[in-house]
Amino acid sequence: MNKDPYGQLASSLYASVGKHTRQALGGVGAVLGTITSTGLKLDDFKHEMQDYMVAELPGLLALPRYMAVGASGTRTDTPNWGSVAMDTSFYFDETEVPNAALKLGAGLKPGDRVLAVRVNGGDDVVVVCRVVSGRG
Repeated sequence: MNKDPYGQLASSLYASVGKHTRQALGGVGAVLGTITSTGLKLDDFKHEMQDYMVAELPGLLALPRYMAVGASGTRTDTPNWGSVAMDTSFYFDETEVPNAALKLGAGLKPGDRVLAVRVNGGDDVVVVCRVVSGRG
């Protein structure tokens, strides 16, 4: 009994395309990890990575108008009118800071959970942000 040659060709192409798709997407995507004292440990990779990148977000920082309550002067335990702190309110107008940069790497410490993205076909990893519990 002869098999359909077109059916065999279609089946072979389908299997080949599926294999290449799995290979292409296998090393790509977001993954959780943990910052260690010597690098980054991804949850789905058994080895620690010492060579990884961290996202930096340059841009324009826009601050809304706000009020801060604090003290002016220096607080001391002994009454001394020359150095007594006065409770006061500080008012800040809406402002924009050009050329500001959010440097994520400066705020990361060992034990922090992070979200990382594989790039360059999975050869490199970029830490995008720190991840915290939804319950605070």
